Amino acid sequence: MPIQARTEFAAAINQIASEKGVDVEVVLDAIRQAALAAYRKDLSFRNESIPDDFEELVAKLDPSTGEISIWRGEVNITPPGFARIAAQTAKQVITQKLHEAEKGAIISEYEQKVGTVISGAIQRQEGNTYFVDLGRAEGLLPPPEQSRDEFYTQNQRLKFYIKEIRETSRGPEVIVSRTDPGLVKGLFAMEVPEIQSGIVEIKEIAREAGGRCKVAVISNQDGVDPVGSMVGQKGVRVQAVINELGEEKIDIILYSDEVKKFIASSLSPAKDVEVSLDEENKVATVKVPDAQLSLAIGKGGQNVRLAAKLTGWKIDIVGRGDSAVTEEPKATGEKIEEKTEKLEIGNGKMETEVSEPETEGVAEEAEFDKLEKEKIVKEEAKKNQES
Repeated sequence: MPIQARTEFAAAINQIASEKGVDVEVVLDAIRQAALAAYRKDLSFRNESIPDDFEELVAKLDPSTGEISIWRGEVNITPPGFARIAAQTAKQVITQKLHEAEKGAIISEYEQKVGTVISGAIQRQEGNTYFVDLGRAEGLLPPPEQSRDEFYTQNQRLKFYIKEIRETSRGPEVIVSRTDPGLVKGLFAMEVPEIQSGIVEIKEIAREAGGRCKVAVISNQDGVDPVGSMVGQKGVRVQAVINELGEEKIDIILYSDEVKKFIASSLSPAKDVEVSLDEENKVATVKVPDAQLSLAIGKGGQNVRLAAKLTGWKIDIVGRGDSAVTEEPKATGEKIEEKTEKLEIGNGKMETEVSEPETEGVAEEAEFDKLEKEKIVKEEAKKNQES
């Protein structure tokens, strides 16, 4: 609470508290502690011993005038000129106390933001760790929280997921992430109003940062298409999230309480799948057409791996063995299509259908010779008619 007295000291205290984002009482307490430290130092300068009851001494501060005094019980033991001595020697103590109080206030503020997405800029790099400017605080982006396909540059602005407040050798630090599934959830919440209003809910997310992500959604209101809400008109909503994630592929699927249906959907883009469950071992056996095997498994097994993370079931994929074998047409004696050849005779035109079998190898060469001979005969007939 600000000091109400209209003095320069009170105004200065209020300004410091406002700038540091701490309570006025925190600033006053820092000054009191600094006054006791200054009194101890003053005793040393005067070659006086530190009293045994030093811990019981109390520093008092008039919040309106700024007058500082040292008391032993009800007795004022402030040495002459102590205010000037305290001002010279207590600056470092006050600064340190205020810095600790400010950092504590910032950490408390960001503790409430854990689990949210915030914008920040890459500030500097130390080894493989990046430091991120989050505004009032500095965040740490350690190697495990960095996306494998991203390269970070100084002053680059990105969205970060505030993962936790972690105790480090430097004290409490704000740990941010670019790989946590919560980043995807937070980005969609920014782009999709239906998520903010609770109409559409993200039930599960499985992600391999920089590669692919699967998002299972459900609607809490009849008539609302959850997948369509996530994608947006012409894909603008999902594309905005993809752009922020560096072109990471995103599959949006419909969540279902029916395990078979949910597993079948999770293997998208594979279609026509049949699911059988071993509920005791929580294993799902999925049969897919041979033509869909590569889609169901994905590159390096990524698609089925993400589906297993999303559903919480171990998934075994097997083919149905229904590959169709197509025979190639034979090279001889097969008529493929009819072509029409136009011949000009005199000033008129006459269309003649010529059966032209399209063959391969020797058959094509023989047909070419036949057409050449017919062409020569027709040219000679044309000359005879003109003469």
